[in-house]
Amino acid sequence: RKALQPASKAKRFCKAHAKVLRMVVLGFLGVAYLCYFIAACWLNFQRALALVVMTAVVVFFICWSLFKKHCGAKVVLLLSPIWKCLHKSWPWLKWLLWVALLGGLIAWLALDTARNPEQLTSLAGFCFLVLFLFACSKHHGAVSWRAVFWGLGLEFLFGLFILRTTPGIKAFQWLGDQIQFFLGYTTAGSSFVFGNKLIEDAFAFQSLPIVVFFSCVTSILYYLGIMQWLIIKISWLLQVSMDTTPTETLSVAGNIFIGQSEAPLLIRPYLAEMTRSEVHAVMTGGFSTIAGSVMGAYISFGIDAASLIAASVMAAPCALAMSKLIYPEVEESKFKGKASVRLSSGEERNILEAASSGAAASVGLVANIAANLIAFLAVLEFINAALLWFGEMVDIEGLSFQVICSYVLLPVAFLMGADWADSPLVAELLGIKIFLNEFVAYQQLATYKKNRLAGLEEWDGSQKQWISERAEIITTFALCGFANLSSIGIMLGALTSMVPQRKGDFASIVPRALLTGICVSMLNACLAGLLHVPTELGDCVTFLSTANFSSTSYTMYMCCKQLFASSVLENGTLSFTGAWTGLAESMLCLTQCCGHYNHTSCAG
Repeated sequence: RKALQPASKAKRFCKAHAKVLRMVVLGFLGVAYLCYFIAACWLNFQRALALVVMTAVVVFFICWSLFKKHCGAKVVLLLSPIWKCLHKSWPWLKWLLWVALLGGLIAWLALDTARNPEQLTSLAGFCFLVLFLFACSKHHGAVSWRAVFWGLGLEFLFGLFILRTTPGIKAFQWLGDQIQFFLGYTTAGSSFVFGNKLIEDAFAFQSLPIVVFFSCVTSILYYLGIMQWLIIKISWLLQVSMDTTPTETLSVAGNIFIGQSEAPLLIRPYLAEMTRSEVHAVMTGGFSTIAGSVMGAYISFGIDAASLIAASVMAAPCALAMSKLIYPEVEESKFKGKASVRLSSGEERNILEAASSGAAASVGLVANIAANLIAFLAVLEFINAALLWFGEMVDIEGLSFQVICSYVLLPVAFLMGADWADSPLVAELLGIKIFLNEFVAYQQLATYKKNRLAGLEEWDGSQKQWISERAEIITTFALCGFANLSSIGIMLGALTSMVPQRKGDFASIVPRALLTGICVSMLNACLAGLLHVPTELGDCVTFLSTANFSSTSYTMYMCCKQLFASSVLENGTLSFTGAWTGLAESMLCLTQCCGHYNHTSCAG
């Protein structure tokens, strides 16, 4: 007992002075980090730029939290006269703001589309899809136009920031690069388990381990509370602006990071009492986005990481808006007016258990992905063989599921903003995504992208080998969602297991939610087409004059195409126009281009 007395005294001292000790430890850690931060910036500020941005964001939110805690009530009291004045003037001020916003938007669209008229097609497609969803609305007179316009407005603002502004482009490009770099650490584990040869050659050992790694990291972030903090901040923004309930908003915000069967777990205690409109919003959020774990796999295919992240972020407000358009609220929600709902922090007792449970939980997902790929690709091959056989009976050559989709969904692909020549391939990928799954569609899109970047000729006979960069971006957004027929079973299974007594409600709501989810992805694609700025080709004369023609690239193909267009063959004499006029390198570059690509100028 005497031996244990010092330990007991120390324990009592720590309990009595816990607050002071906590402040001392936090102060010490803060000073240590400040010294590290100053040293990093002093040695190389450019290298430490990412650290500066992350530190600034954390400091901002800490300061904001302290400000709200200590000064929030005083500021609200101070500003109350201004709020009262605004409240009185709001009936007419609201319309003035709407007119100003609408006028500004129309003026911006007129100036912007004047430079790239093809953007008008995407704008027409966006308007058509919104009108189509309104036509399919369950209660036309009950639509909350505030939710619809705010949701579409937030989607547009997110898209404008990500796709048009320099900070947005650089930030999301940097984020995409960091995620790709981060996912590269998967190789350390998978190469140890499977060996280097297997992870280089086999898809199952190359891409699926990324799902395990991502799931493990997500579980750790959830245990630390970082994931809940992010979800709450995003849901607060959506809830305040769109006037939606906290339950449906939390689930949709969660879908940015986690899957369609995991996001409803955030609001599991409330599902039994949610209205049908709220349940529809939960389902639509699941169908409109993809999980972070499978996003890692798509990035490993070669799909643009920044576009995938942007598509997931933009889908959240759009999913809520379109959900309230097609299935408006006509019941009295028990959660209306609630400031927030409580989020659970997980059952793990320490960070190692969180990492282990996250990795273990992904085993089922990995097995499900592998099984679905085997089944769907086999079924697709069988369907194509059957259609080919039936087609040959009536002298129709080359009939397949992809060919049928390329015709049926061609108008939709064109309305999203794809060129007419690219529309059949985009429609084919859309069909694969809707009727099979997005995993197979992204694999095929990655093949087209690799062909383009490798500098292959656009056409191989009558077969198109790749689609344009614009069509790639549009398709990346259009495929970014779990809205396919096989997901109906996953969604119903997940929700029914949580609330078995509402199985009938879920079954009646899910078809409309699936349609909404498909349209949300297409709306995102239309917005991407509207905001996409074509990449400048650059100086082809300098590029081809200094190029190594031992291998091809997309830039080389486009520059050779420009050179071919500049060449004129008259009376057996070859001359050049435009930038190539009178240059000694023109004939040499043409000869080199002819070594890789076919053109009538090469025959001369």
